[in-house]
Amino acid sequence: MDAVDEVKARLNIEDVIGEYVQLKRTGRNYKGLSPFGSEKTPSFVVSPEKQIWHDFSSGRGGSVFNFVMEMEGVDFKGALELLARKAGVDLEQYRTASSGQRGPDKERLYQINEAATHFYQVQFSKNTVALEYVFKQRLFTKETALEWRLGYSPNTGDALVKFLTTKGFTPAEMKQAGVTSQRYERPADMFRGRLMIPLQDPQGRVIGFTARLLEDNPSAPKYINTPQSPLYDKSRHVYGLHLAKEAIRKKKYVVITEGNLDVIASHQVGVREVVATAGTAMTEANLKALGRFTGDVRLAYDADKAGMNATERAIPIASRVKVSLSIITIPSGKDPDELIRQDAKLWEKVIQHPQYALDWLMERYQGMLDLESAQGKREYSDILLPVVRTLTDPVEQDHYMVAIAKAIGVSREALDTKLELGGKAEQRPLKRSRVAPQPIDRKAVEELGAQDHFLAVMLLQPKSREYLELMEPAMLFRDDAKQLLTFLKEHPNFSGEPGATKELSQLKTIADYVRIISLQYEELYHGLELNELLYEAARLQARLVERYVKNQKQTVSAELATADEATMRVLLGQVKHLDTLLNQVKSK
Repeated sequence: MDAVDEVKARLNIEDVIGEYVQLKRTGRNYKGLSPFGSEKTPSFVVSPEKQIWHDFSSGRGGSVFNFVMEMEGVDFKGALELLARKAGVDLEQYRTASSGQRGPDKERLYQINEAATHFYQVQFSKNTVALEYVFKQRLFTKETALEWRLGYSPNTGDALVKFLTTKGFTPAEMKQAGVTSQRYERPADMFRGRLMIPLQDPQGRVIGFTARLLEDNPSAPKYINTPQSPLYDKSRHVYGLHLAKEAIRKKKYVVITEGNLDVIASHQVGVREVVATAGTAMTEANLKALGRFTGDVRLAYDADKAGMNATERAIPIASRVKVSLSIITIPSGKDPDELIRQDAKLWEKVIQHPQYALDWLMERYQGMLDLESAQGKREYSDILLPVVRTLTDPVEQDHYMVAIAKAIGVSREALDTKLELGGKAEQRPLKRSRVAPQPIDRKAVEELGAQDHFLAVMLLQPKSREYLELMEPAMLFRDDAKQLLTFLKEHPNFSGEPGATKELSQLKTIADYVRIISLQYEELYHGLELNELLYEAARLQARLVERYVKNQKQTVSAELATADEATMRVLLGQVKHLDTLLNQVKSK
């Protein structure tokens, strides 16, 4: 993955564009008023699925980089630097060989983490404190410790550095992998005197570590993680997914806990559809990763204030990602590990009876606030209305507006007013474009639109491709459009299926253009009957051919005025061909 791909993976296009354009969800896409002109009806469309945008009013479109280039008046490099800062991507790691430096060799970093894991496992087998904590206090078995590759980091300061040096790794590589730090101008072990819990990606490769303090030290944090690295991103990692994914697919739901050791304890008793995020810091990337396996996500967070706050933050994320979020209530306020040690069967039982997240949140605050008092009603609505406002489904939003009004005994009208006022207060001021808007050439936009809409129908409705017969690349404006036309004429049976890898590879250089016209098809033609699409294809073909013939005749006419006899015969032959072409279009 290069720097561009890394930035795209970490940022949502709708979030970046939403800083400049007020967007509103409409089905799978977002719409807003064009930032490039003055309009009253939204024609600016953003597709989170395709990671692309298109402005119908100006004909512009592209990736998140194109948008930032348009709005900030920067080149691609400037847009990359701006978005990299926003995404937390260190571009220094991606310097190319042409600049005299190489980017990180990720395979070497994987090797370092693997070697470190083996080293920590050997040290674990020799350390009494670590062994007693794992086997006597946590009651993990030897098989469990081996499956999760638990280890121990010696408290000598540089034991791992010395070990990795003997394996041929450099101090710079160790630092990039996140296993060392700089102390007194010398490389030192990042983790010392701690239980080591390897963090593995969905394929089981070690990408970092969580390290738990084993000795009492009030001044030291109980847990520390590998810092951000080319392999490890705390906001995206789901702990235990490599061992849980098959169980998640089978059970059709996933349980998320706060702690890595909770996950290990659950797997040990056979409940393997359990994973963890970094504490209660649930992110959209976490839910998207889990959403590939199931749409049923169940949180088993602690029922304290931190857990409630995390639930409030997670509900709108789940709504955007389109997963169902529910809450598991653990008896007596225990954490999962405590409950499992007390009664594993009870743990299995409670995860089978989750409560829908917003219902759970309403119930908890009903028990904490005095809903008979004006202050309690205000606080209750203050907490819940911002959560309800983020729901993307209007039916679900309406349901909870009714439920909240009933819970606090107020009219629906009063609640609607507060929701509306609160929404206005929460709206962030939009960023202004640094570039003065350029006047839009409406005629050029219309001609460009005819070209793109024609190719959109040709690409996504194979039964319309008879209309490709008369088309020539010279009839189109843009190079990427000409390339797509040539491709479709050469592959008239192309279906776009993932199996057509050879054909799809030919479209890689114009991937953004293909996404843009796919978005246009989705917005303009989705749901139309075949006969309507064929009529539209014929209309657009005629328009493109007529414009081409008209322009070509004007060029030929100008050349005839000064042509010699031989050239004149050639030019008259061109006119005859153009007339034939025009008659063929009109006869269809």
